[in-house]
Amino acid sequence: MVPATSAPFATLAHDASLLGLDLRPEQIAVCERYAEELISRNTSVNLTAITDPAGIATKHFLDSWTAFAARSWTGRERVVDVGSGAGFPGLALRIAAPGLRVTLVESVGKKARFLEDVSGLLGLGDVEVRNERAEVLARERRDRYDVATARAVGTLGQSIEYLVPFLRVGGDAIVWKGRIEHERAGADRACTALGAKIVRIASTADLGVGEVLPGRHLVVVRKTGPTPPRYPRTSAEARRRPW
Repeated sequence: MVPATSAPFATLAHDASLLGLDLRPEQIAVCERYAEELISRNTSVNLTAITDPAGIATKHFLDSWTAFAARSWTGRERVVDVGSGAGFPGLALRIAAPGLRVTLVESVGKKARFLEDVSGLLGLGDVEVRNERAEVLARERRDRYDVATARAVGTLGQSIEYLVPFLRVGGDAIVWKGRIEHERAGADRACTALGAKIVRIASTADLGVGEVLPGRHLVVVRKTGPTPPRYPRTSAEARRRPW
């Protein structure tokens, strides 16, 4: 029997429908259980600044799910989520689309352990947690993924450098940003260097949820050719020569 859903998560189910998602009550119940665990564990591990159920429902789950409206999905993609933190967007995407195979990349040990614990608690299969830096793992997992995601991970140019090496040619990187105007030139330089191009910049208004998630953009970057072996650079080199 599926437990009753609280008001914030009943609203989440409705708002998800604006993105074209038809989620079952069981999936929303998993999100609510996830939120409870996140709030509980956040007292000992700094996972999120958003600590109320309504905020978690909208600013974490719904924000993550905007990815489904930003590109076409089969629901069977291999996804790598860089800088997963508390599991958004990676675990949220996996809950909404159970056919995804997701790798969560998180360099902070305490956060990586939370991701392992909560994945097990929620019974989410096809989820791998890697407690590594993205620029290191990208050399092992080069060209293997269909989609790569990053939310609140550096500048747009930095995110492109982290994500594109993971992708097969034709795969998409999705980057969540607020304002992007001042980062666009650097992002274009990164795309030229890594064999990619920006194919869409979608506001949350474009995606149908602008009223509940104002001022957000998703940048979709497609890998159009091989990434030169020198990328991604070491963190020290990237700091010396930012995009």
